[in-house]
This record gives sequence, structure tokens and C-alpha cells, in this order.
Amino acid sequence: MKLAKRQQSQVPAPLNDLNRIRQEINRLFEDPFSFITPNTSFFEGWEPNIDIYEDKDKVTVKAELPGMKKEDINVSLENKTLMISGERKDEEEHKEGDNYRAERFFGRFQRTITLPSLVNADQIKGNYKDGVLTIELPKSEEAKPKQIDIEAS
Repeated sequence: MKLAKRQQSQVPAPLNDLNRIRQEINRLFEDPFSFITPNTSFFEGWEPNIDIYEDKDKVTVKAELPGMKKEDINVSLENKTLMISGERKDEEEHKEGDNYRAERFFGRFQRTITLPSLVNADQIKGNYKDGVLTIELPKSEEAKPKQIDIEAS
């Protein structure tokens, strides 16, 4: 199924295209090796918004997936790459009088995230509540900061 945007943009098409190109350039500066895993949103138009948090023990990823069932969400990990994918099912369209507007996206999505450090794949936990997917990825022992004791001489 091909993802289709259901609203005509209020911004002129050339400005929309320039904004997408700017976002893609920014993504390349933030993650220089992201060209290895293509960003589907540049070509398709929809991907969930995410937040990534890191502390000394774990990396936490939160993704907004409102209106989805957990059965329609897939999460996988390969090396330092986390992939969140799935499909938001289309609902019945409603028309009321002369006014008709649809702004939500439906269809398949894929979000690929390069993690800042190695994680322990056996201890990853995921939770989906109120349209927000939270994934906790405990860092591997090699990736955790080490305290070095210094002796006085």
C-alpha cells in the first residue's frame, strides 16, 4: 500500500519541496551515515515523531503513534540501528455538506534510528500506551562509562 497524503497543502508546492530538502540536509549533518538507511519520509511523506534520551545506563526512544494498535507496530534492532515500522489503517471517510478536510496520514511507515551506543539486545523493553511507544534499550557493559581510580604517589 502506498502512503497517500489526504490534504492539499496550504504552502505552495515549491516551498514544501524546499522544506523537505532542508530537513534531509539537516538529518545528514545530525547523522552523517544515515544515507546507508534511506529515510522514507522524504519520498513518502509520513513518519512518526521521536524523542531520544540517553543516560549512563540506557537509551530511551519515544515515538508518537496515535490511533494505532500495538499489533500493527514492529520494532527491530540490528547492531546500532533501531527500526520502527508498521501501518496505520485507513478509516471510513466522512463528508458533511460542502466542507471536507482530511489531514491525517494512513499507510505504511518506517523510521530508522542510529543509536548513540551499543545496547544489550536481550534486555530491551517496549511499552505502548496512549499512542506513545516507549523503548528502553540498556547499554552494553562496553558502552557504559567506566570510573577509573587514581592513586596518589
